[in-house]
Amino acid sequence: MCSWCWGYKPTLDTVRDKVGDSVDIQYVMGGLARDSDEPMPAETQAYVKGQWDKVAQKTGAAFNWDFWDKCKPRRSTYPACRAVIAASLQGKAAERAMFEAIQHAYYQEARNPSDVSTLLELASELGLDQRKFAEDLRSEAVETLLQEGFQLRRSLNANQFPSLILEAGGVHHWVTTGYADSNTVLRRINEVLQPLASDT
Repeated sequence: MCSWCWGYKPTLDTVRDKVGDSVDIQYVMGGLARDSDEPMPAETQAYVKGQWDKVAQKTGAAFNWDFWDKCKPRRSTYPACRAVIAASLQGKAAERAMFEAIQHAYYQEARNPSDVSTLLELASELGLDQRKFAEDLRSEAVETLLQEGFQLRRSLNANQFPSLILEAGGVHHWVTTGYADSNTVLRRINEVLQPLASDT
């Protein structure tokens, strides 16, 4: 639910196409905003809207501004994080599908991924096992995986969204701290991988 991550989607798609199966992409949930039923304060709404505008100008990403009139915004992103993890328990393809469905629902369809009802609708639309998804979404196992992801993020000092870290040769290499275009990302990945390839 980070707007800069939405703006980063074309970069990630291009990188995925270029690296193919040579790099396994792992989603790590960052958290961003804890569970809350409280309406988003006006000043926070103004801040988030400002970020949307900056992302649109920097990346060309499109936003459906009807969200702010149609939905009741809350500063709560943990449900969406849990939904990606719950979907991952039904396969790698389901994980990516849920990740992208949440972004599309939020930024293109003015649907609120802070609402569990929206996440359940997305699971249905993706053809997931709805009963399993609903149970996993509120399970201790998914909560444990969520917290483990937070711990990994903290251990890597990944404090900006999006962050892209390449693990190669047993070492973590920073590729992106915040937004970067695909050419920059691919160049940095090649800078890491080429020396390793020449050593084998």
